[in-house]
Amino acid sequence: MKNYLKFLVLILFVSCGNDKKNTTELVQVKQTTLANHIERLASDEFLGRKPFTEGEVKTINYLKDEFEKLGLLPGNGNSFFQDVPMVEISGTPSENMIISGKSGKINLEVFKDFVASTNKVVTDVNLENSELVFAGYGIVAPEYEWNDYEGIDWKGKTAIVLINDPGFKSGDSTLFKGNEMTYYGRWTYKYEEAARQGADGVIIIHDTEPASYGWNVIESGWSGSHLIIESDLPLLNVESWISDESAKKMFDISSMKGQDYKTMSREKDFKPVLLDLKVSVGVKNKIKKDVSKNVIALIPGTERKDEFIIYSAHWDHFGVSKAIEGDSIYNGAVDNASGTAGLLAMAEAFKKSEAIKRSVVFIAVTGEEQGLLGSAYYSEYPIFNPKKTVANINIDALDSPGKMKDLTITGYGQSEMDEYAKEAATKQNRYIIPDPEAEKGYFFRSDHFNFAKIGIPALYASGTYEGFDKSIEDIKAYNDNYRINKYHQPSDEYNPETTDLSGVQLDLQLFFNVGLKLANEDYFPKWYDGSEFKTAREQ
Repeated sequence: MKNYLKFLVLILFVSCGNDKKNTTELVQVKQTTLANHIERLASDEFLGRKPFTEGEVKTINYLKDEFEKLGLLPGNGNSFFQDVPMVEISGTPSENMIISGKSGKINLEVFKDFVASTNKVVTDVNLENSELVFAGYGIVAPEYEWNDYEGIDWKGKTAIVLINDPGFKSGDSTLFKGNEMTYYGRWTYKYEEAARQGADGVIIIHDTEPASYGWNVIESGWSGSHLIIESDLPLLNVESWISDESAKKMFDISSMKGQDYKTMSREKDFKPVLLDLKVSVGVKNKIKKDVSKNVIALIPGTERKDEFIIYSAHWDHFGVSKAIEGDSIYNGAVDNASGTAGLLAMAEAFKKSEAIKRSVVFIAVTGEEQGLLGSAYYSEYPIFNPKKTVANINIDALDSPGKMKDLTITGYGQSEMDEYAKEAATKQNRYIIPDPEAEKGYFFRSDHFNFAKIGIPALYASGTYEGFDKSIEDIKAYNDNYRINKYHQPSDEYNPETTDLSGVQLDLQLFFNVGLKLANEDYFPKWYDGSEFKTAREQ
């Protein structure tokens, strides 16, 4: 009997020891916490969470209060807030863009043939007989030994560039990343690089297939007002697009008449070409300034407090706008009350786990729907040293009709964060797949991108392809229904009786597990060779 009691004591001792050792592994991201926060944030009370409205005030104070209740510390000194100064620019372009040379003149009509805007906070900008230069894809990529701006003094000149990058539809998987769009292919990059080169303006040639959207998207997206953050970075006088048809007319009166400008732009030895043309166009602006806020909360590490894992999600949506079927509040339950609530649910899980060695930061950013503005501001004015920031895990629009077998990684192949995600997915009996539409550049369309731009390896993923209990076809139909009937519509609402959050919880648990591993080791994940963000990390 005495030996039996000793045996029981030994089992109890071992069990207690194992329980203590594995406490962090047993912590779950609570689905009830997630559901409660989504229901609240997506309610009409928050008025669609638009920056500069009562909805913003309610949202940021709700997040601050909830982080405080969990025992998190302010992430910006003594404050939970980071001011994000924004400017609303209502631009009116000139009725015509005039392109002229020795061989002729073309008069392009606004919206039908071209769009034009500026991010300069001034009432008037112009290109007045600015010299036009064809700059291929408008790319400077040292890792590919590529420079489309080489050999030209760009002061007083306007660059004409192609959308996407040389790899698209080239048939060569080693040219950039083949069909997968790199950041060099995004229109935002084209404007940024031309400004760095000292050009006065850029005109991007629209082409539906490489752009992944039609001219109608350009026409609507570049009309009316837009929000920007004020910046010390160089800016162009005019940022513009022209239609493919207009571009062909332009080349017909240029020094390149008859040349295949698209094919020649794929050649590694391409050099910019003076077109013997000049362009004139202007934009008149009305300007309004205001301040929005990022919400930042911190769990300090126990051993390496100056090393950080950042979780991010955008809190904003479209507020109260055009009524559809009698509903004018754009609640944004999936986009992105799901991610914002996920921050709170994961913060709760971290506070319940054992002490962590590195610090963990939760950032709810503003202005994503206006162009990733809150994360862009943070990347320009980071609170935590980017060189000491281990990784970013971004959460945007989590939605599924149940638990998913897959974890689809947007930007797969960029960094070693893929390996962390794969390890965590395997433990959930899930598999990893790359984004099946990588040519559309989704990696560059959510807030993780701005962390990547300053060299921080980022993970952006979710289950979107195959369910444990639902087929690939069922999931596609579910996703199509959301995209067609709910995305950016008042109908993106939360219904606790019909919404299954088990798949969202599974994704969040994976993100928590990845962050927990990173928080308790001393390794810094690296960008893979060939990533356009590797240089930023190493500089």
